[in-house]
Amino acid sequence: MSRAFKSELLHDDMKVGIYGGSFDPVHRAHRHVASTALKRLDLDRVWWMVSPGNPLKAHAPAPLEDRVAAIQTMMPEPGHVVSTLEKRLDTRTTIDLIRHLQARHPRVHFVWIMGADGLASFHRWKHWQAIAHRIPICVIARPGSAMKARLSPAARFLSQTRKPDTQAKTLVLGTPPGWTYLTEPLHAEASRLLRANATS
Repeated sequence: MSRAFKSELLHDDMKVGIYGGSFDPVHRAHRHVASTALKRLDLDRVWWMVSPGNPLKAHAPAPLEDRVAAIQTMMPEPGHVVSTLEKRLDTRTTIDLIRHLQARHPRVHFVWIMGADGLASFHRWKHWQAIAHRIPICVIARPGSAMKARLSPAARFLSQTRKPDTQAKTLVLGTPPGWTYLTEPLHAEASRLLRANATS
């Protein structure tokens, strides 16, 4: 078992953020989202849940082990754990992942972390309403996504359950549905631009 997988061990009453994605490639905007959530939500851990593949994206991602290694290089500090649990569970859907985690760790407080671009497309996720009713959600502002995210079907559906950012630290201990939108100094990097630069 690798050092990263040993770090996945959880204890009762821990507050753990789940940050899912393909991270293809990982970049400073991903680091910004994870670091902001760890600090502003007062979390014990952020789990980078590296997906074998994103069903909403047409292109095949880079090899999983390469993406895991890149995240570990970018995030060596304590509090950040890189996981391939989705592959080990043989699932690509968030709802199945959350059900597994909550069943296995019923006394751990989980919160789902996403960038604002994720909120803009959240209504396209499988069983997205069920996800929102199972786990609190923290959305971190991303450049160019604020208006689209706040006007998205998911944001409108969840509008009555939004917590102000001043109550962000209470989100993970609350009963879902509940979400908050956090703004911090933004990073404009995007994965698609990095891929384009790598092939140019």
